[in-house]
Amino acid sequence: MARKLFGTDGMRGKANVYPVTCEMATKLGRAVTYYFQKEKDQKTPLIIIGKDTRLSCYMLEQAFAAGVCSQGGNAILTGPFPTPGVAFCVQSMRAQAGVMISASHNPYYDNGIKIFDRFGHKLPDDVELELENMVLNPDTVPSPTEDRLGRAKRLDEVIGRYIVYAKSAFDIDYSLEDMRVVLDCANGASYKVAPMIFSELGAEVKCTGVTPNGQNINLGVGSLHPANCAEKVLQYRADIGFSFDGDADRLTVIDGRGKVVEGDKLIGVLARYLHDTNQLSSSVEIVGTVMSNLGLENYLKEKGLLLFRTNVGDRYIMERMKESGAVFGGEPSGHLIFKNFSTTGDGIISALKVLECIRYYGKSIDELIEEIELYPQVLKNVAVKSKPDFNDIPEISRELKLIEVKLGKKGRVLLRYSGTEPKARVMVEGEDEALVNEVCNDLVEKVQKALG
Repeated sequence: MARKLFGTDGMRGKANVYPVTCEMATKLGRAVTYYFQKEKDQKTPLIIIGKDTRLSCYMLEQAFAAGVCSQGGNAILTGPFPTPGVAFCVQSMRAQAGVMISASHNPYYDNGIKIFDRFGHKLPDDVELELENMVLNPDTVPSPTEDRLGRAKRLDEVIGRYIVYAKSAFDIDYSLEDMRVVLDCANGASYKVAPMIFSELGAEVKCTGVTPNGQNINLGVGSLHPANCAEKVLQYRADIGFSFDGDADRLTVIDGRGKVVEGDKLIGVLARYLHDTNQLSSSVEIVGTVMSNLGLENYLKEKGLLLFRTNVGDRYIMERMKESGAVFGGEPSGHLIFKNFSTTGDGIISALKVLECIRYYGKSIDELIEEIELYPQVLKNVAVKSKPDFNDIPEISRELKLIEVKLGKKGRVLLRYSGTEPKARVMVEGEDEALVNEVCNDLVEKVQKALG
């Protein structure tokens, strides 16, 4: 059964336009509270509500909290706070659920809602479907009255909890003294906590993207705009740069030369580090997604490790990790999960692990990634008006089969819809870069003609 409100990472869209409206946020607040009331026979569930720095977060935060209170739950409002911080505080405060109001890397005029269970895990598809049914059929959710209504309060000190926890993820045998680090906080949720964490661990921190005004989140800054961080790395002659997205659940790394470190190479280096330091437990599995490069798979094999691919989305990576016992996984887009420290993608903890890796080997990140060779890969986005099954469109289906023949066993083609935007993602990779570009352009043309 297809979901109507939720995508690959919660509910997302243009703020104040259906479904990302105050009315829907209130209904979802009621539905989430009622679901956890039923699940654990919890008459007054505690719900943590975090947000990033978008202008629309004010209205959605209050609307969701109103839904929680009207259903008899208690809400704690954290103010601007990273998504992984919400996931952590749900566990730390023994809340029944956590909510993050954010559209991640999207522009300020978009927003969304991500939901975590009491263990800090994103909700599985079947639970999201149940919540959708309650939201779209609000009469199925009973309305409490009198003394059964809930309360809401702001609790700024939750930020301190996360700062202490994130610092504890950095190996006590290492220090960041004598390191100059650039942090690009995307004018988003990490603008307070990230500089404090790295400074307290001894680094000399140079910051950019730390002056949010409600409309500049991700605007020319953050993980989707690494040139900003790269410029600062060169300007300050820094050892390394870390660029977070709007809600700080993903990371882009800039080396000391001002070059972007490709996500799959970063995953390869970190997997090797965890393997060499016996931190992978009994599992040799590294969890990636269908976007993970064949070159990464080959590199992991050389190191005695196996790559398992899931659907795109860090929640699917985490689900596989729970099933298989794997402790590390990630996406080339920068969502990295260290299961021993986090239940979702965490840009700050990932950055600390990169520094730990650098300290362990005594080499810069550009030196560490030298031995990893990735296949040429092209990824293009195509705006679409609808999202029908690609197999139901003959010209696209034929083109996909033709491309698979052209690429053979040493290449891949992946065509999928974005779970957060009205776009089709076209990805082609293979040994022959010219052929990869050619077939990618042909497929983009077919998709644009059929759906654009």
